[in-house]
Amino acid sequence: MNIPIFETKERVLADNDAAAETTRRRMRENKTVLVNLMGSPGAGKTSVLLRLLALLGETYRVGVMEADVDSDVDAKTVAAAGAKTVQLHTAGLCHMDADMTSRGLDALDIGGLDLVFLENVGNLVCPAEFEVGADLRMMILSVPEGDDKPLKYPLMFTISDVLLVNKTDTQPVFDFDLDKMTDRVRALNENIRIFPVSAKENEGFAPVAALLENLIRERRGENCV
Repeated sequence: MNIPIFETKERVLADNDAAAETTRRRMRENKTVLVNLMGSPGAGKTSVLLRLLALLGETYRVGVMEADVDSDVDAKTVAAAGAKTVQLHTAGLCHMDADMTSRGLDALDIGGLDLVFLENVGNLVCPAEFEVGADLRMMILSVPEGDDKPLKYPLMFTISDVLLVNKTDTQPVFDFDLDKMTDRVRALNENIRIFPVSAKENEGFAPVAALLENLIRERRGENCV
């Protein structure tokens, strides 16, 4: 007897990709850039976000969607820094998908915003599998996590456009080889842009902010800096 097989994950991902493309069109029409910020719990996503807000917030209108299984701690921190902020609870899910992101954009009300960050749920697995419609996928790897993470979580490094290596101030303490990590990442994704940064010491963020500013100006149809 032949039993019909329905690949539910493939259908779910296909539907999600279609919703993500709708979000991309929406962001283009609104002339807003959407950044999907991903990383493990404790990698420093919120701390990095605060540094970038300090560099961009006085010139551009920035919104933030804070996604968590529960709690609003990060959202309160970001809102206190002056960014238009909305808290998204995922009801136990370990990632944001395109539909959830679209609803978050509705709640944020993106009219007039130049840049929106989605701080995704903290892990290196599920967020890599689901497109959200972002113009830029930015991930954070912190030095204490180790230089072997590209070997353990290859998809995250493969799909990301930008990698921030955070907590470089702790390198003397941890056995972290930046060159070895870079080689491992480049073997997965030769086009990824890598920026060593330290949120604690506020180091390395100027070129990251410049990259985001160029995206904003390009979306507006202006000359890049």
